[in-house]
Order: sequence, then C-alpha cells, then structure tokens
Amino acid sequence: MDLKDKIAIVTGGSRGIGKKTVEILSELGARVYFTYNKSNEEADKISDNTGAVAIRCCQTDRSSIMDIVNSIFEKEKRIDILVNNAGITDDQFFAIAEMDRWQEVLDVNLDGTVYWSKSVCKPMIQAGGGSIINVASVSGLVGIPGQTNYSTSKGAILAFTRSLAAELASKKVKVNSVVPGFIETDMTGKMPRDIKRQNLGKIALKRFGKPEEVAKVIAFLASDDSSYIVGQTIVVDGGLTATAVF
Repeated sequence: MDLKDKIAIVTGGSRGIGKKTVEILSELGARVYFTYNKSNEEADKISDNTGAVAIRCCQTDRSSIMDIVNSIFEKEKRIDILVNNAGITDDQFFAIAEMDRWQEVLDVNLDGTVYWSKSVCKPMIQAGGGSIINVASVSGLVGIPGQTNYSTSKGAILAFTRSLAAELASKKVKVNSVVPGFIETDMTGKMPRDIKRQNLGKIALKRFGKPEEVAKVIAFLASDDSSYIVGQTIVVDGGLTATAVF
C-alpha cells in the first residue's frame, strides 16, 4: 500500500484504533491531520513521533468541523482520505437510561460522522476522488444488552455508509465501513474482568484484537489497492459475529 502525499484526516486520533491509524497512514506516506478532544499530552506525543498535525475539536461542533476541513483544503488543495473514528460509549439499560446521555452518544458517534463526511464531500469531488472510511462496531450488527444507544449510532453509520457510497461512487469517492469487534483499547480496558472473560469465550480466535489489526484494514480501504470496494462493511472481530450467541 502506498499513500505517499495523500492528505488524510483521522477523527479521534489520539488513542486506540485512531492513534494506530494515524501512525500507519503516516508510515505509508500520507500527510495526516487528526483530531482529539481531551488527550492533549498524548496528541502532542503522536505529532512528535509521526509528523501528523493534531487539532483539538469538539465532535459535535458542526461549524468548527467545517472550518477545519476548509483550512486543510485551502492549505493542501486536496483531501484524499477521511477516517471517521471518533466515538464514545455510555452503557445503560434503555428502560432506565437518561435521555440526555442517550442523545450525547448519538450526537458524537452518528452526527459527528455525518458532519465530517458532509464537509469533505465537495473537496474530494473537486480533487477528483477520495476515500471515506467510517469506523462502526459489532454493536451495530448484533444486539448487545446495555448498548442500545451505542448500537443505534453504529447501526445507523452502516446504513449511512451504504447510501453515501451509492451517491458518491460516480464521483470517484468510495465510502466503506470497518466494524471492529473487541479490541485492546482504553474502552475495553475498563470492562470488568468477568465480562471480559465472557466475551473472550465468544470469539473464535479466543483473544481480543489489536488496534493495528483494524488500522491496517483502514489503510487498505484508504489506498488505491481497494479501488473496486465500495459501500462495504469489513468486519474485523476475530470471528465473534461468525460464531457468537449474545
């Protein structure tokens, strides 16, 4: 895979899958801009190590997102890759869920993805093409108790991906989604030990995935090597959804 001189934006790039995506895209030659919200020190370290540009941004601030994209496009004259990775969880059983917290998950995960995608559409079309990769979750494919908010946001991202792909394919902008399973990140690190053990038993490979195993798929979809893959959902879950009963 060769991403030399490609201009990439990665949202939520200071930790986990996003961080590894920034590192791998940079290694492959892309000029990477990545957003973060609170992880100031970590973002600075990633910038120092990769040369990527860190930008603090609220995922729900539509005007700021548009300003960032316009600024990058004005400087680089093109945007080739967008990785919509930023997201949050707030697990609650629906019957007792606080609706403000429910809405926050949808605002960040779904609406943030929509705002970034909307902002890059015209720049990508003007530049003659591009690639949008939306990071979803197995929670968008199967029902997981306590994650109705998260599952709703990620399932909607999968539907959004398919429809946007159909609209943009003729403009040489390919849109796809990546669906990680249980990956070794801060998010899964907070899971209680017994819950981790239960979930490991459902995975065919009997281990959690590594961030780079997802990031490499993202890099492939961002590259010209995936030129005939459009509107697809690539599941990276160690066989979880192939074998598990939830």
